[in-house]
Amino acid sequence: LKLLVVDDEPLVARSLQRILSREHDVDTADRARTALDRIANGERFDAVLCDLMMPDVSGMAFYDEVGILDPDLRERVVFVTGGAFTDAARDFLDRVPNLRLEKPVDPTTLRETVREFTPRPPR
Repeated sequence: LKLLVVDDEPLVARSLQRILSREHDVDTADRARTALDRIANGERFDAVLCDLMMPDVSGMAFYDEVGILDPDLRERVVFVTGGAFTDAARDFLDRVPNLRLEKPVDPTTLRETVREFTPRPPR
């Protein structure tokens, strides 16, 4: 799978990349705007792991913009949260059906979550 990790904390992004890169092609972006520009310019990803609370563009705004740029990808955004929720973030997570992971992310749980996006062979 081709994955994109979007997190404003470089150590978190590199950690997720290191865990997943043995099985997948993993790119990182330290800002949601950078990730959105890449998607707008035609880059395709099988899934995106996105921090929920970031300066500049939040994970919530990222999700909304991805819905415009690549509606199918929006279903494959996994939110990575550190637990410091605003009311808006809590309402958002209650509203959207997307998968989410809590920081610190357990490597086994991370790999299992990403496997959800592996295409199933036809029967």
